Amino acid sequence: MKYPVLIVCMGVSSCGKSSAGKHIAEKLGLKFFEADDFHSQDNQARMAAGLPLDDAMREPWIDSICAALSRESERGRNCVLACSALRTTHRQRFRETGFTTRFLFLDGSRELIADWIKRRENHFMPPSLLDSQFEALESPLGEPDVTQVAIDRPWDDVAAECLETADQALRTSRAR
Repeated sequence: MKYPVLIVCMGVSSCGKSSAGKHIAEKLGLKFFEADDFHSQDNQARMAAGLPLDDAMREPWIDSICAALSRESERGRNCVLACSALRTTHRQRFRETGFTTRFLFLDGSRELIADWIKRRENHFMPPSLLDSQFEALESPLGEPDVTQVAIDRPWDDVAAECLETADQALRTSRAR
């Protein structure tokens, strides 16, 4: 049985997952989902106030993302999701939405990402929450459907690697 493909660009806040995801979706003609769009107003307000979410607060958010993905999977539509996917359980839930899944872990040092987050405009996630993101991150390294993408290099190189990995996942799926 052939499954549609889901590419998840993941990592802590400000690592470039939305930029990478939009790039992949645009270049490969895939449907794009921004996980931030699924947060409740309460969650966004909490984070904007500098308060991290706990796992119970993340559950309805993950539920709504999975529901949207499952609908797309049923339609056979390949998708890209930009989502922190910090917890192993969240990644597993995405794997259960009916897709062949490939995670792109945009990985960089706290110092590099802290510099990037300071320059970010018009986002509810303040720089003060970056430490909580790193604390919540359960490393995906070693999971068989995860590709680590180092972000401590020119953005064009990062984007090219993400695009190539996503394209390879689509070609592999078509060959099955």
